[in-house]
Amino acid sequence: MKHHKAFRKFGREKNQRKAFVRGLVVNLVRHGRIETTLARAKEIRPLTERLITLAKEDTVSRRRLVASRIMNQELETKKIFTEYAPKYKDISGGYTRILKLSTRLSDGAEKAIIEFV
Repeated sequence: MKHHKAFRKFGREKNQRKAFVRGLVVNLVRHGRIETTLARAKEIRPLTERLITLAKEDTVSRRRLVASRIMNQELETKKIFTEYAPKYKDISGGYTRILKLSTRLSDGAEKAIIEFV
């Protein structure tokens, strides 16, 4: 039975999946919007929103937490704290949006765009 198995596995081992999802989050922060499959977009949305929520309070400990969760990418950490967090200071959630696209021709996977609002 699938009780409390809410995350997607993407056909990868735990460490590979963790690095894969972190890489997607880093690319979303770096570019502001990425095109990926719907399942991947739905998986990275809560992680990204938690990072923005952490970054609303600019302290050393929060910077270290954010840096540890995105593989210590200095530029992306700086971008989260200087660009995204001040933008969403008064908003309590819903920093990203997922737009569905047509299915991919090769395998029929649902594509989507995830972007910051």
